[in-house]
Amino acid sequence: MTFLLAITRLIDAINGAIGRSVSWLLLAAVLISAGNAVVRKLFDVSSNAWLELQWYLYGTVFMLGAAYALLENEHIRIDVLSSSWSQRTRDWIDLILHTIFLVPFAFLMAWLAWPWFWNSFWSGEMSSSAGGLIIWPAKAAVLVGFILLTAQAVSEIIKRAAILSGHLKAKPNAADVNQELEQ
Repeated sequence: MTFLLAITRLIDAINGAIGRSVSWLLLAAVLISAGNAVVRKLFDVSSNAWLELQWYLYGTVFMLGAAYALLENEHIRIDVLSSSWSQRTRDWIDLILHTIFLVPFAFLMAWLAWPWFWNSFWSGEMSSSAGGLIIWPAKAAVLVGFILLTAQAVSEIIKRAAILSGHLKAKPNAADVNQELEQ
């Protein structure tokens, strides 16, 4: 289990660094969007390349940030149900659902994204819009995003198994802390 937990620390460190880094792309996307709008209004000039760059940046943040959201436990949950469960029950549910649904889905998407990206890269696929950008960087973000999500899902499975087997202490959940404070 020690070796597996070392792997989770590596995966978590990589996804943490990537997640924090790509957040700056949102600022770039906003600045590009604002600059493009100002130029369009003041000079009646527009560029498909600038519009596509905004989309690429937002898409990259979404795809590369998904693993970081899972790492930070900021992904979507049905809080109405899960907030009433014990931390152990939530750990079991995460372990089972990550294993049955998340890993196969993320792995399948990465598997399917590889030829989709590679064909685009190899052919130098360009946007069909006049003045548009090359397509493969956006497709690479999809591929890398699903690879990172698969790795983070495996990390979460290992951590949940370690917690449930007593090899790792669970982090306190805000709902559990609030319940303890009320008692």
